[in-house]
Amino acid sequence: METNMLGNPHSESPSSLLSTHMVETARRRMLRFFCADPQHFDLVFVVNATAAIKLVAEGIRDQGFWYGYHADSHTSLVGLRELASAGSRCFYSDAEVDEWLLHGAGSHDQAKSKGGSNPVGLFAYPAQSNMNGRRLPLDWPARLRISRTETNSRMFTLLDAAAYVATAQLDLSDHTKAPDFTALSFYKIFGFPDLGALIVRRDAGRILLSRPYFGGGTVDMVINGASEPWHATKQRALHEALEDGTSAFHSIAALHCALDVHQRLYGSMENVSQHAGFLAATLYQEMSSLTHTNGMSVCTMYKGKTANYMDRKTQGPTIAFNLRDSQGKWIGKSYFERLATVESIQLRTGGVCNPGGIALYLNISPEEMRENYAEGLRCGNGIDEMNGKPTGIIRVSFGAMSSMRDVEVFMTFIKTFVDKKIAWSAPPAPQDTWEKPDDLKEIKQTFSKMPCGKACDTEGPDLTPLTTKPSQIFHTLRRLLCRSNCD
Repeated sequence: METNMLGNPHSESPSSLLSTHMVETARRRMLRFFCADPQHFDLVFVVNATAAIKLVAEGIRDQGFWYGYHADSHTSLVGLRELASAGSRCFYSDAEVDEWLLHGAGSHDQAKSKGGSNPVGLFAYPAQSNMNGRRLPLDWPARLRISRTETNSRMFTLLDAAAYVATAQLDLSDHTKAPDFTALSFYKIFGFPDLGALIVRRDAGRILLSRPYFGGGTVDMVINGASEPWHATKQRALHEALEDGTSAFHSIAALHCALDVHQRLYGSMENVSQHAGFLAATLYQEMSSLTHTNGMSVCTMYKGKTANYMDRKTQGPTIAFNLRDSQGKWIGKSYFERLATVESIQLRTGGVCNPGGIALYLNISPEEMRENYAEGLRCGNGIDEMNGKPTGIIRVSFGAMSSMRDVEVFMTFIKTFVDKKIAWSAPPAPQDTWEKPDDLKEIKQTFSKMPCGKACDTEGPDLTPLTTKPSQIFHTLRRLLCRSNCD
């Protein structure tokens, strides 16, 4: 990239031909990286895994499709249900999926498609939960394919492999058992470039050509005009018909560098998997056994029932948890993250874009989620606890560059919470009625101490003129005062 000029691949100039060569070479190398035979698979470059997921939906939405998805799915997978005009179903457990597969998978028993026939069906799930790293069965696509009948012959599978491929070898060597569509992001594997891909089984790829939209570079001919508008989609290769506009050829070219460095440093994904898995198992064991002097556990761990950190088929190198102080009170995830940042520890907190996992492991009902939203809870707004339950989790993950030193540093940090009683805890939200404006002062006084331990030295905004529910003002005021004291 430093010594060559690259041009738009949709041309025949020397610079364009060089770009085309680098893009197609990268495409073949990445298929080989996932053990995918180009005879049976194609790889479509996209911006990220979410774009790959949307691309599948674009290809089938006008046919009126039925959609089934696992509850442990990333938000981007859940969102496809809004496009499924033939209905949708959420599978709340692996056992529910197994039961569905056992009894003819996919008799949609839903609405017919626009043409009156059985609709296209799409079953989607993650290879690895992005919340707690639990790994789901990879044999579901093959089992679904075997269970196809005349009534569900147009049932396809979509695997969200974004979290999985970061620390595991995705093996698509047997095309008869592989998912029809696999979405992933390269930055999760290599760190750079910011690029994603949709890997498509050629036997299933034709269904995506039904999408109505076409972009530059995906058509061989276009006729404008109100009387007979017409276009001819490219037919030579599936990716040519699906990669709209100029490809991100500089980022794709950078894949060569990323792959070379990754292989030179780590050798193989199996090496990465063993290394990261060992670190996660070590930390999980130490955190699980950590207690306060009174015997109460410091860490509440959120692990799947069938997952085992010693078994990389069932568990990835991710740990989801929350903390309690020595009195059993929840330690706010936002407070924890602030302190971790001071110690140069990088982690993630919150709902982590996995609504089903959060609801299941934190035991939050749909009714409670609606109530929490009505009372002010929003994504990333710093409200850590409502109705005695955490609103999210703390998540740490290990990868190729992690080390045992990372485990030691994190455990040293976690141990600072042993036998500590956190001075701050969220008071109960006020009722949605009040008698006099002085009630606002009482609400303000409940926040005399913030998570950071600093005294609240601000009067806050004048809320008297507002007619919003007191419970909503409560959480808004809490957020504002916390920021003013802790920033």
